[in-house]
Amino acid sequence: ARAITEQLGFTPSPGGVHVGMGTRNELLSLGGATYLEVIGPDPDQPEPTRPRPFGVDQHVEPALVAWCGRPHRPLADVVAAARTRGIDFGDIASMSRRRPDGVLLQWQLTRPALDSAVGAALPFLIDWGQSPHPTDSLPPAVRLIDLEITTPRPDLINDALELIGITSGCTIRQGGRTALVARIATGSGEVSLSG
Repeated sequence: ARAITEQLGFTPSPGGVHVGMGTRNELLSLGGATYLEVIGPDPDQPEPTRPRPFGVDQHVEPALVAWCGRPHRPLADVVAAARTRGIDFGDIASMSRRRPDGVLLQWQLTRPALDSAVGAALPFLIDWGQSPHPTDSLPPAVRLIDLEITTPRPDLINDALELIGITSGCTIRQGGRTALVARIATGSGEVSLSG
């Protein structure tokens, strides 16, 4: 969170604790319904019984390691349709956390498949259901210009984005290895975050 504050000129807002996962998060508005989630170990929780999500235990410095898409139709429908096209978003799990103001958030998501053939190029998916969207309570900050996704399988990523309903904001590039670069407009110019 300190690195994000230094790079982008805005301090992320406290998000909440992921009980049992050993993590907590802070959030920063990227404009509209888009936000940056800064996630890391929560020293106030006991060590989790399984590895923390997003490879948190392996990172020694901040990195853009994954991205998330919000489908425009039911999550189960998107996951099932994707499997018929050879795209595996993984299984759907239910999660919840309580915001610092006491509001309970409940959502469903797929787990990021960071060790798959396309790795972080393939987004994980989230459905906020009836919970307030995180950006509803975030102050305006910076704006995402573009998420550049380099992947050995641009065809697969383009198919995935079509299924999700993402029609803008991403540039897909052919490359030998997966890479993510978020270009962000700040008050002092453009900043890039990468993995």
